[in-house]
Amino acid sequence: MGYAKTAMLMAAMTALFLGVGYLIAGTGGIAVAFAVAVAMNAFTWWNSDKMVLRMHGAQPVSPGDRAGLHAMVADLARRADMPVPAVYLIDTAQPNAFATGRNPDNAAVAVTAGLLRTLDRDQVAAVVAHELAHIRNHDTAIMTVTATFAGAISMLANFAMFFGGSRERLGLVGTLAMMILAPLAAALVQMAISRSREYEADRVGAEICGNPMWLAGALERIQAGAARIDNHAAERHPATAHMFIINPLHAHAHDKLFSTHPSTANRVAALRAMAGRQHPAAPVTIPGRGMGMGMGTPPGPTPTGSSRVPTVRRKDGRGP
Repeated sequence: MGYAKTAMLMAAMTALFLGVGYLIAGTGGIAVAFAVAVAMNAFTWWNSDKMVLRMHGAQPVSPGDRAGLHAMVADLARRADMPVPAVYLIDTAQPNAFATGRNPDNAAVAVTAGLLRTLDRDQVAAVVAHELAHIRNHDTAIMTVTATFAGAISMLANFAMFFGGSRERLGLVGTLAMMILAPLAAALVQMAISRSREYEADRVGAEICGNPMWLAGALERIQAGAARIDNHAAERHPATAHMFIINPLHAHAHDKLFSTHPSTANRVAALRAMAGRQHPAAPVTIPGRGMGMGMGTPPGPTPTGSSRVPTVRRKDGRGP
């Protein structure tokens, strides 16, 4: 059902885009709108991942990192039968994470230092699995395309006053209404697509990590942290908020028309129901599992002011 709903919403977004083009300049407007969409999507297709990671100051994590984050991502990716994405760390105290990239072969998972300090290792694995689900489901590409369409619709609607065709078809009042309503409708469709993909990523992510309750617990702890800790980079770039596992902009807790994320309570309820239906299964083997990334006193800042990632020792008892 998740994929069917996404397909219908994508069709609605496309129809809205072409409709705005027609209202502005007739059949020729559709051609112009299509050309704009192709150009914008081509640019974002190749550059959106680098741009988003740069916006949030994400730094690459190399294999063999002290926290074992890269090894965890690699193990979960192998369990999901997909390429290992690049791994990034964002130096912010808010617990959160996102995935980006145009396809599974060119993707990245970024987690915040606050996530590693706040969650235990099983919960971190569940969050990583959720982000890998987004990549495997091509959600990162879907959201890039819908964001581009929404931006193009807003741009075309703003141009409406400069085209005589729209005023002839709609009149001045109709043109002004289109300038307001078309971007609003595009934003609503974009948010609906984002919410539907979150539920699907929760389901697939729970299957990847092997325990829906890990993800349920992680969502509750991330929601609590995101509600009281600012994410300054996200506040500066609110258009990226839909990418995070939990809205970093202190959104209300209930499902709303203008929310990019479903209610955390609804997501947790769905995961608990999923856990109740599951047959017992062996969870994924995670390097260092049970040690807890976020257990104990959170580490303080380094002399440079950046957050440290806590060291996690391996199962064999040796150092990192």
